[in-house]
Amino acid sequence: MFEAVEELVGEHADLERRLADPAVHADQATARRLAKRYAELTPVITAYRAWKRHGDDIDTARELAVEDPEFAGEVKELQARREELTDELRLLLIPRDPSDDKDVILEIKAGEGGDESALFAGDLLRMYLRYAERVGWQTEIIDGNESDLGGYKDVSVAVKRRGNAAAGQGVWARLKYEGGVHRVQRVPATESQGRIHTSAAGVLVLPEAEDVEVEINAGDLRIDVYRSSGPGGQSVNTTDSAVRITHLPTGIVVSCQNEKSQLQNKEQALRILRARLLAAAREEADREASDARRSQVRTVDRSERVRTYNYPENRISDHRVGFKAYNLDQVLDGELDAVIQACVDADSAAKLAAAG
Repeated sequence: MFEAVEELVGEHADLERRLADPAVHADQATARRLAKRYAELTPVITAYRAWKRHGDDIDTARELAVEDPEFAGEVKELQARREELTDELRLLLIPRDPSDDKDVILEIKAGEGGDESALFAGDLLRMYLRYAERVGWQTEIIDGNESDLGGYKDVSVAVKRRGNAAAGQGVWARLKYEGGVHRVQRVPATESQGRIHTSAAGVLVLPEAEDVEVEINAGDLRIDVYRSSGPGGQSVNTTDSAVRITHLPTGIVVSCQNEKSQLQNKEQALRILRARLLAAAREEADREASDARRSQVRTVDRSERVRTYNYPENRISDHRVGFKAYNLDQVLDGELDAVIQACVDADSAAKLAAAG
């Protein structure tokens, strides 16, 4: 493992030298590519240098302990810290998810429970919007189908980072664990006898695809236009501005009616379609991968019932990793970091175990 790091040290030094050359920045695409790779390697090199430094300090402390026994305690402390650095370095050397730096399109769909499920979908949307606000991401509601009581039958929102994200802190790197069935237990607003009901909403998180990643043949699309419905002003039900796109080879259907312009709705629908096609390609690759690879991504399985939100107990439970906390009100207000970090830590532990 550590022989491989020496090669990365050389690559990191070469990237640093090239990025210091003004001529490189004449080609912005090349400069961005080099800067991205440099940023990926920097945490590895920093951890490796700390690991080596602690090794030298251990040797020095051992030599001093021969003459002064008090240094024996320092040796133990340094060894313990070096073991921690070894684990950190092993984790940093595990191949990263290539989509970790990507922005995402997050889709929330009401499921079992009728109006109550739609209200819960609206609560989940607010939770994610508040979380994005807390961490400094930008959000844009691409399309939404509101329910009669104010929730959402389905809604799609784009989530984008501002500037460059630190390794492991991109939008997909954090939100990819949100995909799955989310269950709520509470007394619905429509319940007259105070009984607790259980309903659910589905969350789908897709890394947003760039044009160069997904090629869409115009001949593979059937595009239908129709009149919008629901809130939206004077243009609703008066113009054929809503757009439905069917990708014929896969059968994927995407609709968008949020914008007043048919062209804008078409562009938004194509954004969602590209993301879904990229996700489908990733899933196909995962199916063809080895059992070891599949075990590494099991915490992102969107078919699982991933989380329960219990209002009477103010409890949130993530069933994949055994996380449980009694601050549901704060989580719903966007304080999601602890829940997400529990998934990140479990995924990291599984990858370390698989790497041996």
